[in-house]
Amino acid sequence: METKQPNPLGTFAVLLVLIGIWQAVHLLNNAALGSPVATVQGLWQMMGTASFWVDATETGQALVYSLVIAVAGGIALGLGLGANRLAAKVAEPILVNLYSLPKVTLYPLVLLIFGLGLASKVAFGVMHGLIPILIFTMNGVLQIKPVYFRAAQAMHLSRRQIALRVVLPAVLPEVLSGVRLGFSLSLLGVLIGEMFASQKGLGHQLSNAMNLGNIDTLMSIALFLMLFALLGNALLSTFSRRYRTAGA
Repeated sequence: METKQPNPLGTFAVLLVLIGIWQAVHLLNNAALGSPVATVQGLWQMMGTASFWVDATETGQALVYSLVIAVAGGIALGLGLGANRLAAKVAEPILVNLYSLPKVTLYPLVLLIFGLGLASKVAFGVMHGLIPILIFTMNGVLQIKPVYFRAAQAMHLSRRQIALRVVLPAVLPEVLSGVRLGFSLSLLGVLIGEMFASQKGLGHQLSNAMNLGNIDTLMSIALFLMLFALLGNALLSTFSRRYRTAGA
């Protein structure tokens, strides 16, 4: 199967357009948005301080924990539901509607259970990332053609062999797509958790900057988070693309 390769020239052109729009908005209202140059300079200075990396490490730790739980739980539940078509049909609309609920309504409950600290941030991250991974995995199992299972049974493969040789290769592309989405959403959840339920982390620094009206700090942290999210998605996208190419 032929896969589309990224176009570096097109990406660079889009980047230039976005920077141009950013600069234009800054010129229209410099009190609301810092300039690209000032933001990069502010980020560079910020990255030279120990406190920035302490907060970045705190956020990264919460993200790793939430991703591990979301990926493991999402894949396990997705495989279990996908193996039963009736259960999947019943569960999917419930999961979609559950995920569409404003999660801010659950924040007081999470704070009551976990309190302020790492556990609540991880819980926020899992709340955002688990269901998308679960749904992608479940749909990946449902899309496996029944003829593959009949062929596996004809070859007298065990359940373990069917899982490793039939199910896993078939659902892995969907799982990787779910993990890409789950990565971004878990990061968002962790940051929101830090804004509401923590006194550490980059989300807490964002909240402080907004409360103090410190636009330069706000923009610098936002730029760092955007670059981090883009890098993470690029790595996951590259891995997914190589797997699809190898399996074609």
